[in-house]
Amino acid sequence: MIKKITIDQLELGMFVHQILEQKGALTVKSQGRVTSNDVIKTLKKRGVKTLAIDTDKAFIVDQKVPSSKASEELPSASDNKYKSKKVSLENELVKAVKLHEQGKAIQKLLLENVQKETPFDASIPKAFSNKLVESVDRNPDALLCLTKIREKDDYLLEHSLNVAILLANFGSYLGMSEEEVQDLSYAGFLHDLGKIKIPDDILHKPGRLTDSEMEIMKGHVKHGVDYLNETDIAPLLIQTISEHHERLDGLGYPAGKKGKDISQAGRMLAIADMYDALTADRVYKAGMSSQKAFSILISDAPSRLDQSLVMQFIKCLGVYPVGSLVLLSNEKLAMVVEQKDSPLTPLVKVFYSVRNSHYLTPKDIDLSVDKAISIAKAVVASDYKIDVNAFFERSVSIG
Repeated sequence: MIKKITIDQLELGMFVHQILEQKGALTVKSQGRVTSNDVIKTLKKRGVKTLAIDTDKAFIVDQKVPSSKASEELPSASDNKYKSKKVSLENELVKAVKLHEQGKAIQKLLLENVQKETPFDASIPKAFSNKLVESVDRNPDALLCLTKIREKDDYLLEHSLNVAILLANFGSYLGMSEEEVQDLSYAGFLHDLGKIKIPDDILHKPGRLTDSEMEIMKGHVKHGVDYLNETDIAPLLIQTISEHHERLDGLGYPAGKKGKDISQAGRMLAIADMYDALTADRVYKAGMSSQKAFSILISDAPSRLDQSLVMQFIKCLGVYPVGSLVLLSNEKLAMVVEQKDSPLTPLVKVFYSVRNSHYLTPKDIDLSVDKAISIAKAVVASDYKIDVNAFFERSVSIG
């Protein structure tokens, strides 16, 4: 039987089924055996307040079990089920590609409704966000690959979709409950609806916005929140969306919230939103590499962004995120398609010769096995004037 208890009621011999409430960065695995007092101390230290136990899995504690071993029963997020892929990348990509296209179509309809100030059926984007989470649960790499495949004219459609994908991965990585991850992804999918109310000459301006233009741009948050307040979207979800431009130093907008007044979900959304905006290709500029974006996120912490969450976000995506491009030591370009145990040696798909300036027959190389080849640096497609979208559609996606 599943029973809800407080952390103070947790005892040796209990089996933790799920963490229900935790303050701070969520870094505790959902399930595990309580084999020593060290486990309980670790959970308290990490801010766990309430949890669910499975009374049917209670057991007798062997007091001879070393405490160092016992403390490993509930590992950090880096060891949790996020790393366990239930299906292969190739199989999940078939579903993920269709899901990605569906997401763009739904996002387009939502934006049209906001523009016309007509209501929408909230069950449609909610069900879609849940499908994103299900895909991440099967294999997180598939949708992450697709966040790197962009159409320059579709930024507004793809940005919110990509943020939803990033948050589904981030929440799963942190060990959040399925419902929490679904809500987080849903908030990401809806967070920028208000931008459809911003004039195109400001929204797509290639240069720096003037002060007056920036004030108009900032209005997109209020436009979106005002619209969502007229729907049956949960108030907590709308609060998360309202906070995606708030900053810890109080210099964000629209409310100028600071510090602990900004929810954890709002802090996570701010990070994912900023990362995707920095790495996105626009009509007027190429996106930067993930590594440069990471540097900017780090420079904004801890004064503006939550430092702990920024570091967890970077760990979640990896030094070389899935879908990003790298230059190898043999002067060939490759796309990262899967993370391995070592963050510096992912599985990559080689597809282009820099030396000879031509495409190659795609080939997978596991850099953790092939020690003769290494990553020289991260790159972006615009550096070499190549069409990575065409490569992906031809060589990575199936069906």
